[in-house]
Amino acid sequence: MTENVASILSLDEMLPAVAQGAIGIACRTDDDKMATYLASLNHEETRLAVSCERAFLETLDGSCRTPIAGYAAKDEEGNCFFRGLVASPDGTKVLETSRKGPYVYEDMVKMGKDAGQELLSRAGPGFFGN
Repeated sequence: MTENVASILSLDEMLPAVAQGAIGIACRTDDDKMATYLASLNHEETRLAVSCERAFLETLDGSCRTPIAGYAAKDEEGNCFFRGLVASPDGTKVLETSRKGPYVYEDMVKMGKDAGQELLSRAGPGFFGN
């Protein structure tokens, strides 16, 4: 359907929602056979990126109604580059941050949480209209 695309937005123009485009599949914890099948579908680079993004979202206590965006990806050097932002509900205030570090699960989750803590601190109470 590329003939219907008017333009492709860069990350500078619009940061996506957390885990945008990732597919998640749930499985019963005691179903080893299904877990084995599903493991073959896993794309590790995407799983790690989504883990970073979701740690950011969780730290901000975000929901589908909270104006939060986050994007993690592997850069040219093989490191994780993360960008995140929060906006006030009316869109008048936007706070952004970024992080760079090893493309390793523990480091990426820490980056997401740290970025979320930074924006919570900068936003202050009542930023999301609570």
